[in-house]
Amino acid sequence: MSGEMDKPLISRRLVDSDGSLAETPSKAPKVGILGSGDFARSLATRLIGSGFSVVVGSRNPKRTAGLFPSSAQVTLREEAVSSPEVIFVAVFREHYSSLCDLSDQLAGKILVDVSNPTEQEHLQHRESNAEYLASLFPTCTVVKAFNVISAWTLQAGPRDGNRQVPICSDQPEAKRTVSEMVHAMGFMPVDMGSLASAREVEAMPLRLLPGWKVPTLLALGLFVCFYAYNFIRDVLHPYVQHGKNKFYKLPVSVVNTTLPCVAYVLLSLVYLPGVLAATLQLRRGTKYRRFPDWLDHWLQHRKQIGLLSFYCAALHAVYSFCLPLLRSSRYELVNLAVDQVANKSHLWVEEEVWRMEIYVSLGVLALGTLSLLAVTSLPSIANSLNWREFSFVQSTLGFVALVLTTLHTLTYGWTRAFEENRYKFYLPPTFTLTLLVPCVVILAKALFLLPCFSRRLAKIRRGWEKDGAIKFVLPTDHILVEKTSHV
Repeated sequence: MSGEMDKPLISRRLVDSDGSLAETPSKAPKVGILGSGDFARSLATRLIGSGFSVVVGSRNPKRTAGLFPSSAQVTLREEAVSSPEVIFVAVFREHYSSLCDLSDQLAGKILVDVSNPTEQEHLQHRESNAEYLASLFPTCTVVKAFNVISAWTLQAGPRDGNRQVPICSDQPEAKRTVSEMVHAMGFMPVDMGSLASAREVEAMPLRLLPGWKVPTLLALGLFVCFYAYNFIRDVLHPYVQHGKNKFYKLPVSVVNTTLPCVAYVLLSLVYLPGVLAATLQLRRGTKYRRFPDWLDHWLQHRKQIGLLSFYCAALHAVYSFCLPLLRSSRYELVNLAVDQVANKSHLWVEEEVWRMEIYVSLGVLALGTLSLLAVTSLPSIANSLNWREFSFVQSTLGFVALVLTTLHTLTYGWTRAFEENRYKFYLPPTFTLTLLVPCVVILAKALFLLPCFSRRLAKIRRGWEKDGAIKFVLPTDHILVEKTSHV
C-alpha cells in the first residue's frame, strides 16, 4: 500500500505545459459519473489522477463542462451511461426518480451510490438511499461506497484524510470490482457485507465525535461543580462575612482555580479503571471473565479523558501566565508596596519563596509529561511506536505525570490544609478534595508492586486461573515478566 499512498493525485504524464490535464490514454478503464456537483467534480479529478477515463453525465453539459478537468468527457446523461460498466450516482435521493428514463441503458451495470442522507432523512426513511436506488433499478447491481469520503479528501489524497472506504453490496463480484477501484485510488476498502448494511454505512458521517460525548459531559460536570465550589469559597464568603465585593474574580481567577482541579481529577480517572480492573482480576483469579459494562466503557474512553485533562492543564498554564496582566493584580501589588513603605517592613518569607519555586517547577514538569502523552495519542505518532514503547509512554510516563501532579498539588497546599481560616463556611480547601481519587490510585498502584500481588497478577494475565487446570510458574527472568501484557 505504500506505493498507492505515494501516488500523486494527478499523474505527471497527464499534465500539460499549461497546467491542464492531457488526454487520458485510450486503454484506461472508463468510468461514468451521474451528477455535476462538488463531490462529482472531486471524484472525477481523483479518478483521472488514478488512471481512469471519466465520462460525466449532466443535464446541462455546456454549462458544467468548464468545472471538470479537461480530460473528463462531459456529455448528456444518456450518452454517459452507454459504455461504462461502473457508474457513480452522485445525486441526492430526491433526484433518483429523474434517472428512471435511463433504466434500459443502465441494465446490468454497477451503480455506486455515494449519497448521504441528512439526520432528519435518516430518521424519516426506513430504507437506506442505496436500497431505495436498488428498488428503482432492479436490473442493476447497487454498491454503497465513498459516502464517508469528503470532496476535500478526494482532491488532497488519502494522506490528508481517512483512508478507509466502507463497501456493501449483495453481489460479491461487484464489491470486488469497486474494491479494486478503491485500491487504485489509494484508499483502503472495508467489506461491510450485504446491501442491508448500507443504512449503518450511511449513519457513519452523521455521527459527531461519538467517543467524546461521555468524556466531555464528565469534564463539563466536574468544571461546573468545582466552579460553584470555588465561587462559594472565594467570592460569596468574603461578600457575606466581610462585605467585600470580589465578583471581579469570576471570569479569570475562579476559572483558573477550577481548571487544575478538573485536569487533576480527569487524569486520575484515566488510571482508576485500570486499578479496578486489576482488583477484579485478583479477586476472581482469572482474566477470562468479562468486566462489567460500565468498566468496559470507562476503559475505552481513557484516551479522550486524558486528552481533556491535558487541555484543561494547558488552559490553566495560559491563565496563570495572564494573571500578572490583570488590573486587580497590579492594584494589589501597588497596595502591598505602599504598605511596606508606610510600615518600613521588609517582606520576604523564605518558606513561601521555596514553596512557590518548587510548586512552579513541578507544574512545568507535569505539563511537559502530559504533553508527551497527548502527542503519542495522535494516530500518526502512535503508529510509529511498537507496543512496548507505546505502553511505556501511556502507562509508566502517565503514572509519573500523575505523581508529579500530586506533588504539585501538595506543594501548593503545603500547610494550608491545617489552617483554620482556610475552611470558609466550614468547607475544606478545593485542593484537599482533588487529592482523594489520585491518592487512592497511587496507593493502589504501590500495593500492586508488592510481590504477593504483582506475581499473582502477572500469572493471571498470562492465562493462570485460580480454579482452572492451567498451573505454571512464572519465568525467573524479570525481563520476561515485564513483557507480560497488561491488557
